[in-house]
Amino acid sequence: MKKTLLLSVVASTMIMAGGDIAPVEPVVEAPAATPVAASNWDFNGQAALYYQTRDNSNDDLFAKETALGAAGLQVQGTNKNVWNGIGAGFEMTGMSDLYLAPEVVSGFMQNINNAVVAPGSDLVNNRATTDSGAEITQAYLTYGIGNTSIKLGRQALPKSLSPFAFSEGWNVFKNTFDAAVVVNTDVADTTVVLANVKGANYITNLGAFGQVNNNDGAYMLTVQNKSVADLTLTGSVYYLPNFFTVADNDDATIAWADAKYNMGDIAVALQGGTVMGDAVTANAENTVAFGAKVGGNFSGIDASLAYSNVNDGQAGVFNAGGVKTPLYTQMILNQNAIRTDNDTFVARVGTAALGGKVGLAVDYTKSNATGVEDYTEADLTYKTKVFNGTTTLFAGYVYTQQDGVNNDDAQNMIRVWGRYNF
Repeated sequence: MKKTLLLSVVASTMIMAGGDIAPVEPVVEAPAATPVAASNWDFNGQAALYYQTRDNSNDDLFAKETALGAAGLQVQGTNKNVWNGIGAGFEMTGMSDLYLAPEVVSGFMQNINNAVVAPGSDLVNNRATTDSGAEITQAYLTYGIGNTSIKLGRQALPKSLSPFAFSEGWNVFKNTFDAAVVVNTDVADTTVVLANVKGANYITNLGAFGQVNNNDGAYMLTVQNKSVADLTLTGSVYYLPNFFTVADNDDATIAWADAKYNMGDIAVALQGGTVMGDAVTANAENTVAFGAKVGGNFSGIDASLAYSNVNDGQAGVFNAGGVKTPLYTQMILNQNAIRTDNDTFVARVGTAALGGKVGLAVDYTKSNATGVEDYTEADLTYKTKVFNGTTTLFAGYVYTQQDGVNNDDAQNMIRVWGRYNF
């Protein structure tokens, strides 16, 4: 039986940054198997403002040449019973720069086929023009049969369900996929998920929908079991036809497992898997990766330690449609350093302060690749809710250092955003 997923292995740039510091990813929750009768549509949405700046060897922080921004509006509608138990949902997303380019920023943090057009790249004299964009980022039908639910169309996919093709939440809005998803809960304490992914947009351009795996599609099988108290076991298998193009378009298989166990205030987690295929370049290997995490709450302070190892397999650890990895050691900017041929250690601590949550995470990545230097990163974040919980505010500072990169200079990044939910 086929079980596949994904398209090209993505490589992020310095702007394709991370998300918030968070504990172990929540487990998959099975959707309601039988649609609840409802004749009316439910509507909700969010509005977001986003700004990021990062220095480099040529420009300082807050220079417009290295600053990015975006303003977005997203509206969602759901109806659990449009006709005869068939439900539907949609999501419309719009994006603008609010005319901040070119005086404040040089481009979009996230766009929907928006453009910043500067004749002759003349940003200095403010001759750039921008446009706004919009896209239907979700549009799907739902149906329930006994303990089985079906969702067909453009939709978001959670990391806990699909660790190699998931919707990332670090940017203005999440990326989405064209997919068919079937969830069954016939077996006690067990959720079975089948998915066929055909298309995806990209985390930095929500209007750039394209084929998954060169139109060969993607089929996934995920099984999650919670029969043992406080223990969650999740396993995913993918089959990727014609994934490796270096030889005879040979197929690839991905296997990934995750185990989480709570012991009172302490939580431990293990993960691991492989990307296998017959067609590999000279001296390349199948990708093998594993990780571990332990954390807990100690007198109001959340703390955790995480470790991951990825060998020099040619595929690495990746996410189709995005830039992140499912590794426990994933931070705001370190995805390029941790996705292949390395050992990574991450320590995190967080506590309630200043009316919100303050967090600090520190990463040390030892590269095992010839000619690639070790990498360090420190993330200091603050997050809070205001206006009766309707608005979330985030501010983050990221320090990175990799010897041999950017003239051995450390780099600094500042990111701020606000999100209003209605």
